[in-house]
Amino acid sequence: MKSTGPEAGPTPKLSIDHRTVTYVSGPLLIAEQAQGVGYDELVDVIAPDGDVRRGRVLEVSGDKMTVQVLEGTRGLDRQGTVVRTRGAFARLPVGPGLIGRILDGAGVPIDGGPPLLAVAERDVNGAPMNPVARDHPSEFIETGISAIDGLNTLVRGQKLPIFSGFGLPANELAVQIAASARVLGSDEDFVVVFAAMGVTQREAAYFRGQFADSAALERTVLFLNLADDPTVERLLTPRAALTAAEYLAWEEDRHVLVILTDITNYCEALREVAAAREEIPGRRGYPGYMYTDLASLFERAGRVRGRRGSVTQLMILSMPDDDISHPIPDLTGYITEGQIVLSRDLHRRGISPPIDVLPSLSRLMNAGIGAGRTREDHSAVADQLYACFARGRELRQLCSIVGESALSEEDRRFLAFAEDFEQRFVGQSGVSRTLVETLDRAWELLAHFPAAELKRVKPDILARYHHYKDEMAETS
Repeated sequence: MKSTGPEAGPTPKLSIDHRTVTYVSGPLLIAEQAQGVGYDELVDVIAPDGDVRRGRVLEVSGDKMTVQVLEGTRGLDRQGTVVRTRGAFARLPVGPGLIGRILDGAGVPIDGGPPLLAVAERDVNGAPMNPVARDHPSEFIETGISAIDGLNTLVRGQKLPIFSGFGLPANELAVQIAASARVLGSDEDFVVVFAAMGVTQREAAYFRGQFADSAALERTVLFLNLADDPTVERLLTPRAALTAAEYLAWEEDRHVLVILTDITNYCEALREVAAAREEIPGRRGYPGYMYTDLASLFERAGRVRGRRGSVTQLMILSMPDDDISHPIPDLTGYITEGQIVLSRDLHRRGISPPIDVLPSLSRLMNAGIGAGRTREDHSAVADQLYACFARGRELRQLCSIVGESALSEEDRRFLAFAEDFEQRFVGQSGVSRTLVETLDRAWELLAHFPAAELKRVKPDILARYHHYKDEMAETS
């Protein structure tokens, strides 16, 4: 069966032409005589020159319908434009043949390969997951990134955003995670569904090249919505990607990692469409329903009891002006289960990946670590690293005021630890580490502290893993 994108579906028995177009603005138009038309129904918009464009019904009010035109409304007018309803809803052709393909934002193959052979079609809006059927995420995912694996652990079925600033290497971090992510203790690799929204041609070429060079493309479904593609298509891209992920997880029993970049571009498209509809704006001009709209995407992650598959989400979000209180990161934080925060200061200092561990958080970390899951010392060493680094950061600020000479020997040890931690634990310059390597490196850093100063670790764990290095004794 040949695929033509997410609008492909059963041929409707009846199509109706609506020739009374009363309003055209941005990506929207309004047509009258909308009897029998349903919300979210697919339509064909026929331009005066005969060009057929895809559209979707956003709203029906009385005998008027608001249509979202996927290819934009340039060249449309009120006299010669026809809206033809199709009696069908947006659906994505799915099947195992999705893996290894590159698709546009609407789900149409753009890799020059053969047509996609679909075994089924699924509504791009997905099906609500019964909360009772949800299983609690508890399986550790090894990403190869020490600041995540050791301190902000990702677990299977979790939704975890990466808060970045414009110009920071969030995409590079996401590609590295996509190439190396695996469930600890399992031989099964993740299938990666990577959806890029509003990216430039250079960024799209980077994603293609990175996945091809690492051979990760063989287990990846790549959706690319470019910056010059229709704005409205940007709203469809994450839904098409999640629909593909749900099929692979629930019907193919696969572990699926969904990476969405950039959620900020998605929200800007949402604001543009809301402005064209002349809706009353909310905070900073974003629509008041943005929280609900984002939740409809993020809540499609999870695990289901009795199913082997799972959907785990990493979403990249660029914070305007590096403002974590901006409406987009603010609302995202309420929906998701933590955040990974990238630091511009660390990036300037050449530390890669520039993850700021203090504001970063994984709320499901404790469910996926410990004896039987990772290692018995994992939780304790993570707590101790946080405590030592937080004190080192405080002393760094104090040192800028009073000078390092005013610090005690103990304070200087914490100050040196903060620098060493950022350079040797957070920084890894694109090289992936196993969890064992991450935990062993943590103990190497803590070896410069006497056991009495490591108050977050139980004595039996200290006795097994801590080997104190007295610099004074070594020097003498």
